[in-house]
Amino acid sequence: MSEERRILQEIVAATGSGRRVVLATIVRARGSTPRGVGSRMLIDPDRGSIGTIGGGCGEAEVVEVARLVLDDERARLVRVDLTEDLYSWSPAVCGGVFDILLEPVHSASSA
Repeated sequence: MSEERRILQEIVAATGSGRRVVLATIVRARGSTPRGVGSRMLIDPDRGSIGTIGGGCGEAEVVEVARLVLDDERARLVRVDLTEDLYSWSPAVCGGVFDILLEPVHSASSA
């Protein structure tokens, strides 16, 4: 089953059971990034995440902001900058910047 299909199925399951989740979508990418525009990840505080927007510190930052999105039900745009990783000794640092839209997803009855 494709990652996109799994995300969509989990959105239906989550909203059907009243769980609130956050959909993270890469909406802009410049330079070298781990994933491209349109890549998605569903963040479910009860069941974890499905999909990926690239992993590592950038994804961890997005998960943290997802908590804020769930708290106030407001979408947010997060910029992940991978151009200056001062703490990494790895030559595998990507070197790009990408913007991720985080949207709250809930059932119509909980809105």
